[in-house]
Amino acid sequence: MGSGVKAVYCRDTTRPVTRKHSSLREFVDYMVENWTLLLLALPGVILIFLLRYIPMFGIVVAFQDFQAKKGFLSPWVGLRNFQLLWTAPVVGRIVRNTIMLNVIFIVSGTFFSVLVAILLNEIHCTLFRRLCQSIMFLPYFMGWTVVAMILYGLIDYQIGTINVMLAKFGRERIVFANDPAPWPWILMILRIWKGTGSGSIIYLAVLAGIDPQLYEAAAIDGASRLQRVWYISMPMLVPTIILLTLLAIGGIFYGDFGMIYAVVGPRAVLYPTTDVIDTYIIRALQSTLNFGMSTAVGLSQSILGFICVFGSNWLAKKYSERRGEDYSLF
Repeated sequence: MGSGVKAVYCRDTTRPVTRKHSSLREFVDYMVENWTLLLLALPGVILIFLLRYIPMFGIVVAFQDFQAKKGFLSPWVGLRNFQLLWTAPVVGRIVRNTIMLNVIFIVSGTFFSVLVAILLNEIHCTLFRRLCQSIMFLPYFMGWTVVAMILYGLIDYQIGTINVMLAKFGRERIVFANDPAPWPWILMILRIWKGTGSGSIIYLAVLAGIDPQLYEAAAIDGASRLQRVWYISMPMLVPTIILLTLLAIGGIFYGDFGMIYAVVGPRAVLYPTTDVIDTYIIRALQSTLNFGMSTAVGLSQSILGFICVFGSNWLAKKYSERRGEDYSLF
């Protein structure tokens, strides 16, 4: 046979049938065969292209002294905008706080989402399970401004519920607004309360896809309910946990600006534990209108997140190879 020719043997005969290798032909055949699915995906692809890829040309602003009247023809300043961030006196604090808060949010959010999903899955009364899930999902629809109002109704020094209860029992009131130490944990509690219900939906979907016969067989063999959860439910959840964690790590250098700005606000006394990269840049923009620096910060965050995703994916691949499976993204 000539080069580039492949022999394909049919099941009912030994006569070879030749077919030329053609990547372009295979691609066209695939497009024709799956044109309906591709048509359904087309609006999403167009939106991603318009909202994600075309704006990437704005990266050039990170290397310019951007002026609105000149646009992309603004003076070129090289890496000066990057130096403004990475040589700032507070860069260590804001980077540390950003990473610390995101690690706390990822770990606590994943733990409680998985826990709630398992507990809901163990409830056999469908009506009660749906009621619990709806109640836990409700905080997800609340804006952070509403959450901040609820929080200060609890921790306010004068009329906050917690301080009022402490005063009734003869205990000293706590000044939450002037003490930065407990605020990472306050933000963690708010994030858990607001996001656990929505975060558990994906894990519930995974648990719903497990064959009930596995649980029945384990029960017949004498496995307790806890053992069934540990040896059946958890191994099925591990790939999804790793996948969602890898996706979350990609944004580990992005602070939740909406939450921190609404809950913490411009309280400088709380900056040692709550000031993140995003809030620092907003303050810098309000005072200097340096769009080049904000673009440089966004580019730095993306590059660092990209590195973290690849590093975490490498660790996930090494872990999954030991188990004979593949939990990595790529």
